Amino acid sequence: MKTGIIGGGLGGLAAACTLAARGHDVVLFEKNDWLGGKAAVLEQGGYRFDMGPTILTMPRVLERIFAEAGRELHRELDLRRLDPQWRCFYDDGTVLDLRDDPKRAAEEIGRLSPEDRAGFERFMAVASRLSDVSDRFFFWKSVEDLRDTMDLKANMSLATLKDVMALRMHRTVAGQIKRDVKDGRVAQMLEHFIQYVGSSPLASPAVLCGIAQMQQGEGVWYPMGGTRAVPLALARLAESLGVEVRTGTGVERIEVEAGRARAIITDAGERVACDRVVSNMDSVRTYAELVGGAEGRAFARTRKREAACSGVVLYLGLDRAYEHLAHHNFVFSRDPEEEFGAIYDHGEPAPDPTAYIAAPARTEPGVAPEGGEALYVLVHTPYLRSHHDWRRMLPHYREVILDKLGRAAGMEDIRSRIQVERALTPQDIHERYKVLNGAIYGLASHGKVMGAFKPGNRSRQVEGLYLAGGSAHPGPGMPMALMSGWIAADTLDADARGAGGVARERADVAAE
Repeated sequence: MKTGIIGGGLGGLAAACTLAARGHDVVLFEKNDWLGGKAAVLEQGGYRFDMGPTILTMPRVLERIFAEAGRELHRELDLRRLDPQWRCFYDDGTVLDLRDDPKRAAEEIGRLSPEDRAGFERFMAVASRLSDVSDRFFFWKSVEDLRDTMDLKANMSLATLKDVMALRMHRTVAGQIKRDVKDGRVAQMLEHFIQYVGSSPLASPAVLCGIAQMQQGEGVWYPMGGTRAVPLALARLAESLGVEVRTGTGVERIEVEAGRARAIITDAGERVACDRVVSNMDSVRTYAELVGGAEGRAFARTRKREAACSGVVLYLGLDRAYEHLAHHNFVFSRDPEEEFGAIYDHGEPAPDPTAYIAAPARTEPGVAPEGGEALYVLVHTPYLRSHHDWRRMLPHYREVILDKLGRAAGMEDIRSRIQVERALTPQDIHERYKVLNGAIYGLASHGKVMGAFKPGNRSRQVEGLYLAGGSAHPGPGMPMALMSGWIAADTLDADARGAGGVARERADVAAE
């Protein structure tokens, strides 16, 4: 079967490798000159920066993709487990390490707030339960809404009822955390697990607390060579499996005939006939820009979908390292409700933001000249609004960010240490990666019931179209984007082999 894949991000590469390992003829189109999407690299003046994702969790997803081809992940990538997972800095001078061992993490929290040691353990017990339910009902298959998760009529039992109740559909992430911990600093740290999906803990469903277990239980890992090493390893695997890779080739549209994907039309006008198509492009933009027509309109009517947050990234090459930093660091805002309100409610940059800092020289000194530092500094911002002009906004916001680092993270002299500096804005992200309104994390996860659901990996509007990437199920973040590619490939392969029924809803399309 000839399968065309649009986009060589992590989801597209995962799909390409899985399908090729199962015997499909795969051609992958990537508009940029590199593979890996946001997992790109910047090298300048002896410094090397991962440009996109910097935190790798759940390596078992990568293990599964390599196992499709009979390969052992740890022979292909040198992964180092990090401790602490995060170092947290607060405006009041507090420093809190989230240790890799949950028992040691609880001890650290207990030293800061004795009553919250037990509260953290209660929260992690809830997170573990939610992670288990997600693994059994939500992951590893195409899911678009509740009816795709479990067949309540066929499987109704006390155990199933307990699983449904465990989802805590009446609570938000913030609401669940506040039940378990009282110290605002501890709560702020736990709330930031939801930032992996670029959404507000005040509006996201409590089931996403399971992210905490996926990190605490399975670790935070660093691939030597940076997270850029992940797409490079996948690209080598794809090449060894015979995937035809066409970089520098954009896609103009997906040819749909009688409700079925028939071909990919490149931006040069070439028609490439395909039996099936996987789009690793943003799901909303896939339907709006590549599909269009009655099918595109039918998708637009299914549900209102809002972009997740965007961000400003500063890549700072320093001549002297800050030895008090860990590999991963959070410099927290003075008031999380003020911060989340600005970003998610008012659509404006937070006046006092949380800054995430990756300092990979702790683990891989070669990312910077001897004694130096290659810092990646990310501050979340709203997705692009029509009045945002980041060419004008960036100089001021750079000062806000550097002031924050100096005030709360002991980096008062950071300006004098900078030797190399580059920046990425929401506008850059929008144009560079063809995402929705500059969103880093695809679609927002807001809503107590439906917030966790993204467009399913098997299209309900177009037969033979499958979706991968952070704006498709199961969502954003490195492991989820990789899992989305595996799910899209597994679902496509099952459909191609005639295994199981294809769940499509085409009534709206036919009506037009």
